[in-house]
Amino acid sequence: MDIKQLKYLIALDETQHFGQAAALCHITQPTLSMRIRNLEEELELTLINRGQRFEGFTESGERILAWARSVLAAHDGLQAEAANCRGQLVGSLRLGMVPLISLNPMTLLTTLTQTYPELRYQLSSSNSEQVIEGLNRNQLDLGLCYIDQIDTHHFEVLELAATSMGLLFDTRHYSFTEPEMSWESISHIPLGLLTKGMHYRKSIDLSFSSKNLTPQIQLESDSTFQLLQAVNAGLCCAIMPLHCGMESMNEHLKMVPISEAKVRSRIGLLMRKAEPRSALAERCFAAARDLFSHPQP
Repeated sequence: MDIKQLKYLIALDETQHFGQAAALCHITQPTLSMRIRNLEEELELTLINRGQRFEGFTESGERILAWARSVLAAHDGLQAEAANCRGQLVGSLRLGMVPLISLNPMTLLTTLTQTYPELRYQLSSSNSEQVIEGLNRNQLDLGLCYIDQIDTHHFEVLELAATSMGLLFDTRHYSFTEPEMSWESISHIPLGLLTKGMHYRKSIDLSFSSKNLTPQIQLESDSTFQLLQAVNAGLCCAIMPLHCGMESMNEHLKMVPISEAKVRSRIGLLMRKAEPRSALAERCFAAARDLFSHPQP
């Protein structure tokens, strides 16, 4: 058994396809299949349901897969720890985050890059439950998510400023001179919103309903990028977090604050307490604590 076999197994889980897993690992499909069969023979277990194509993992395979992730994480942690002992910080920081908060993650990544130029990043956009699961399974190093239901016995928590909202618009299509918008004035503007059920959208719906207002919803999407495209095209305006960096995407985008507009749920940066916990995660969490303990412009 070697580390590469475990990497092949994890790649197959991620892609659910033999050919794609092989391409991800930069090997041929026959080589990947042979190496996984070698692993099965060594363990004396059938790990994969095979037919005309990949048909998922067996019950034994799912259990071995969980161990494979832990072993691979420990291997990566060992390599990072060795680099740390040499005074380096290398590897990839795996950061999962909810899509819309009053924090531009590039602020943190830029600061980290200036200090640790060899560091790389893997970013994923998920809901809070998926972020927590990723941290628990050691698939993420740090997570940015809502923390109202977090058990602090399992996580280091850095609570961040509450998420305030503003109206994002394109100056080629809309013009607003007010220093601050009201929910009533926004209700008459074509809006692009996240789809119903998403945490950020719930706060918007609650703000409108509490004032007996019905917004003019032009477009709904579960993709922040698609909302940004709609704003850029002049199809609508969008209710976005202040200080998230979206208005800096191009010279035509502007953001005006909305009065009494905050996401009520608390936001925080999380790191798991349980081992294995890498030096990479600890260093980056410490850097974030230092950065966000001071007010951001």
